[in-house]
Amino acid sequence: MDLKYCIAFALKNPLCFLATTEDDQPHVRAMLMVSADETGYTFTTLNFKMLSRQLHQNPKVEVCLYNNADNLMYSKTMRICGTIEFIEDPEAMDDLAETREKVARISGESIDPHVEIFKITSGEIHCWSVKDMMKEKQIKHIKF
Repeated sequence: MDLKYCIAFALKNPLCFLATTEDDQPHVRAMLMVSADETGYTFTTLNFKMLSRQLHQNPKVEVCLYNNADNLMYSKTMRICGTIEFIEDPEAMDDLAETREKVARISGESIDPHVEIFKITSGEIHCWSVKDMMKEKQIKHIKF
């Protein structure tokens, strides 16, 4: 397992669960990762949501991705533990135009003034499967 494997796994399984904390209380929610590459793992939120407030207060997160295998023997999980940075890049915002338009149609109003892009830019990744259940301490962690 290397960083290329982790990126490919994330791109193939973008639905994940992201954990934050606020006042010593963990909060987990389902998220859709919008991109993954050598520079990190990218998501969006809206600036009026609790997620945004939590990230601004504490940029440390953990994400869990799962391949949703039909057979438990083939199931794999990838966990990313790291620190996010907010991205203020007009090109990145343009890349999300289609997604923003879909959400606007569903919500009935433009979300453009509220969109925030954030990226996990550093941290550690580890993957495991049922076969690794008894080997947690031996599982390789990849720093990025």
